[in-house]
Amino acid sequence: MFSRVSKSVSRILALACVVTLPIALGAQDSSKPAAKAPAGDSSSRWDIFAGWSYFIPNSTVDGTNAKGQVVPVKFKDAFRGGDVSLSRYFNRNIGWQIDSGNHDRFYSDKRSNDSNMGLFSVQTGPVFRLPSEGFTPWAHALVGGVQLEGPAHQNYTPGITFTLGGGVDLGTPFFHHKLAFRLAEADFEYTHVDFGIAHGGSSGEPYQVGGRANMNSIRLATGFVYHIGELAPPPPVTLACSVSPTSIFPGDPVSATATAGSLDPKLNAIYSWSGTGVTGTGTTASVATAALAPGSYTVKVSVKEGKAGKEGLKVGESADCSASFTVRAYDPPTISCSASPSTIKPGEGSTVTASGVSPQNRPLTYSYSANAGTISGTGTTASFSSTGAPTGPVGITCNVSDDKGQTATANTSVTITAPYVAPIPHTQALCSITFDKDAKRPARVDNEAKACLDEVALDLQRQSDAKAVVVGDATEAEKALPKHAKKHAKIEPLAAERAVNTKDYLVTEKGIDASRISVATGAADGKKVEDYLVPSGATFSADVAGTTTVDETMVKPQARKVLPVRPVAKKKHAAAAGEMAPAPVVKKSVKPPSTAAKTAKKKAAKK
Repeated sequence: MFSRVSKSVSRILALACVVTLPIALGAQDSSKPAAKAPAGDSSSRWDIFAGWSYFIPNSTVDGTNAKGQVVPVKFKDAFRGGDVSLSRYFNRNIGWQIDSGNHDRFYSDKRSNDSNMGLFSVQTGPVFRLPSEGFTPWAHALVGGVQLEGPAHQNYTPGITFTLGGGVDLGTPFFHHKLAFRLAEADFEYTHVDFGIAHGGSSGEPYQVGGRANMNSIRLATGFVYHIGELAPPPPVTLACSVSPTSIFPGDPVSATATAGSLDPKLNAIYSWSGTGVTGTGTTASVATAALAPGSYTVKVSVKEGKAGKEGLKVGESADCSASFTVRAYDPPTISCSASPSTIKPGEGSTVTASGVSPQNRPLTYSYSANAGTISGTGTTASFSSTGAPTGPVGITCNVSDDKGQTATANTSVTITAPYVAPIPHTQALCSITFDKDAKRPARVDNEAKACLDEVALDLQRQSDAKAVVVGDATEAEKALPKHAKKHAKIEPLAAERAVNTKDYLVTEKGIDASRISVATGAADGKKVEDYLVPSGATFSADVAGTTTVDETMVKPQARKVLPVRPVAKKKHAAAAGEMAPAPVVKKSVKPPSTAAKTAKKKAAKK
């Protein structure tokens, strides 16, 4: 039954597409192509969408089997689906849409109470959009019919469906901005289908559960949108033109250029040039000026577009423009002047180049002057020497004269810079780490110090010629001799030990060369280590005062070992101090349980 219905609906849809396609194409032919519309501004008259769709029914049907028992059946997600739609817009924002979705089942399991989702729908309703530059959000509200595969794989059964949702389309430059990508479409779809009562189960016919489906579903889709036609009339053809140069002497070359706008690349464009001495084809022309008397002249050009032989017949398919140039009487010579290099150091030189032009093509003579230093030369080039000149800009004048006594000048400059003095590098203070969380190991580098020391190692790796200084500190209480200690008792050098342990971490854990790290102690009152970066050329002792170098032959680094297993309460205390969980202590030998213990264990297991 479904096969017959599906084929009928498919034929109807195909016929609808055949009928509407000429209308869409006619709308396209009646106006200019979309190439003239602003890029990304979807003001099309027709939109055709085709893409992939994922249907999430999120619903069950309570059917009744032959024994009168309620059989809940859950619909499966249908991720193998497609969605097509045709939208006709009446204005920039409002239109009408026909939508069809087909979601096929993925597999079949007759032994399961779960239904495999199969759905075919045809809906129609209004559609709304907000087109902008390359970004078009839209929404629609649809109603229509549906063919739904029923519980326990029944045949497709007709029903009704309502859809409310929308999405976002992104414009592309493809096909003259006609093709857009539907980034996302999300719809809420309500579907009602009555599968009737349970039947079957005899003469080998499979039993089918009845019931009603009221599905609150989600439909997700993505794909491509093709725009056809335009709602607004296309902009008319525009034309701009120019001549270069705009002022010449007789015999100088003049070129003209025309630039047309809003042309349809699919139509033919014809350019026509006119004017005294003007010859040209296409977008460029030239002007013969040798025979022109001094005065003003105009170059005219027009453009027409259209089908071959019908150019310019429609309104807005033609445009024209004009540009003027002046032919002047012979003038005095002109000159341009430049210096290379334009910036030099004291004592260096620069080459000055002059370029003179005589409208009468008379012989030219060059001369030069400078307001500091010395300059020499009589041709088109001269040499400037900065010897004896102060730092700063030096003005240079280039002079040219023809044999008629007409002159021209041009100016340039050379900047003399002061000698460069490199800045003196200084020691940089980096991060610091503390040692106040482990009372039993007050010099141990704990895990919380890793972030700081990893950054120190990274700084050393970035600056391969720099070194680091690690300065350890201790509190006044740690430095003081305990009251019960003997007079000559040795005080543990915690400040030095902390510095040595920090260096050991950078060397063993981060692979920093030990020769690049120095250790010292400071006079600060605290359980900490300060890290410093000493760039090449910097002097640590000049930048940081009050430190004492540690004799590393007398203070050895301590291994970063974890503490033995402790009771639970102490583990929490250790975790609060930032330590890693201690490894469990494994006993080397375990005595076998006694016979009495084994008997008691068996009795307990039986209970």
